[in-house]
Amino acid sequence: MARNRKSPRQYLKALALLPLGFVLLSVLLVLSLRFVPPPSSAVIMEQHIDHWRHPDATAVRPRHWVSMREVSPQLPLALVAAEDQRFPYHHGFDFDSINKALQAANDGKRLRGASTISQQTAKNLFLWDGRSYVRKGLEAWFTVLIETLWTKQRILEVYMNIAQFGDGIYGVEAASRDFYHRAPASLDMAQAARLAAVLPNPVRFKVDHPSVYVEQRVAWIQQQMRQLGGPAYLPFLRRR
Repeated sequence: MARNRKSPRQYLKALALLPLGFVLLSVLLVLSLRFVPPPSSAVIMEQHIDHWRHPDATAVRPRHWVSMREVSPQLPLALVAAEDQRFPYHHGFDFDSINKALQAANDGKRLRGASTISQQTAKNLFLWDGRSYVRKGLEAWFTVLIETLWTKQRILEVYMNIAQFGDGIYGVEAASRDFYHRAPASLDMAQAARLAAVLPNPVRFKVDHPSVYVEQRVAWIQQQMRQLGGPAYLPFLRRR
């Protein structure tokens, strides 16, 4: 008895359904994470795997999820002041910063990053490390999803729980405990600013052994926090 073989048209139809399946699955995943704390992130899992393959590599320190209400309001403000001051107002992409970065590159200056907190959250939570057009496209897609399906408070809440603050140290709870021996709720302005100051490169820049550059950046971040008007700059902190 002859086997039923799929025609090329059926194969093409099946292939056409793959993007639809990806869209539906990614929407459901992002929507669920609006209410459920992510157990990990792609970046954290990558370091777990690296430590498993190379036991001499740094292990990920124990970490615990904390809600926005369990964190000093100085920390979310410090993160926004340091990383993305237009965070409350953009829809995931800061096109003004992107244009300025491209203009600086055209003028022969070093190309600087223009990623928003939303983009960094999408990248760290869902994607692998590296640079490619596919990865940038997925980063843009997940950025649109979290901006559409999450609140700004939720984006920043997830970001502060998965951001890397040191070698093997992820999340504000682990960072507060390891560096300051206190709960995130009791962080003061200077401590919050120092955590935010190392985010460009938390392996090179140290919270516990800050370089002159890090200390200068801490002072700048505190100045920006004051100029933004304090925690009231973030609408969801006004209700606390």
